[in-house]
Amino acid sequence: MNKIDLHTHTTASDGTLAPSELIEAAFAAGLETIAITDHDTTEGIAEALEKAGEYPSLEVIAGTELSSVYKNREIHIVGLFIDKDNAEFSAGLNSLKEKRTKRNISMINKLSGLGFDLTYDDLVSVSGGKVITRAHFARLLQEKGYVKSKDEAFGKYIGPGKPGYVKRDVLSAKDAIALIKKGGGLAVIAHPFMYGFNETGLETMAADFAGWGADGIECYYSTHSKSDTILALSLAETYGLLPSGGSDFHGENKPGLNLGSGYGELEVPEKILKDLRVKKYGK
Repeated sequence: MNKIDLHTHTTASDGTLAPSELIEAAFAAGLETIAITDHDTTEGIAEALEKAGEYPSLEVIAGTELSSVYKNREIHIVGLFIDKDNAEFSAGLNSLKEKRTKRNISMINKLSGLGFDLTYDDLVSVSGGKVITRAHFARLLQEKGYVKSKDEAFGKYIGPGKPGYVKRDVLSAKDAIALIKKGGGLAVIAHPFMYGFNETGLETMAADFAGWGADGIECYYSTHSKSDTILALSLAETYGLLPSGGSDFHGENKPGLNLGSGYGELEVPEKILKDLRVKKYGK
């Protein structure tokens, strides 16, 4: 049986393993297929593919995870089978990167105004020069001794509504799906139960996203209960979306969450990958 993980992160965004290290870990974990889906970037893909050349049994799928807004909530959309060299797609990612940089500078200014000795250069250093996320802010606050944990950083300072938080200027869900399509990818609703919708709201979201060209929805995910998976599979069938799944591995930024198996119970069926591949390639 093909062991699959279609949602993972590296140091190209907010994971703690470099792309080459993630490939080594995936092989050690017995994975046969892994998708690299860093936030708003594909910068880790080339390194991952090069390292994967040492492991012929391991398939690497180029992907990304775009943030979008829908009904005033931030919704994440995973893109799978992305053409990272597509000019129009790359231009879209560059625009997102510029908006993210402006937001990050605003957050540094807010935190500095609270009395914290932080600079944007500090933040860049913590991120290793990669896409900066709030996880990097949390790490910086912890390293500077202002908080004892990343959870405390989010809870006190950088979570929505907290004094250091700045709302991101992100794509609409419709536009995020369109951007993934421009890059030749399949657009998948990520972790659908994280957004606080009730069942009716989930149905509306699935219907709207399907109408905008989304291809799938994550039915198998590290924090899904059995009932969550059953409901997600029902939504997929009802609205013509393909099931997908993955761990959302971030390394040390999500302690106890492992590649391929999540918190121990995750298992993405092989048929998931076969159906996604047929949708992408027609075979």
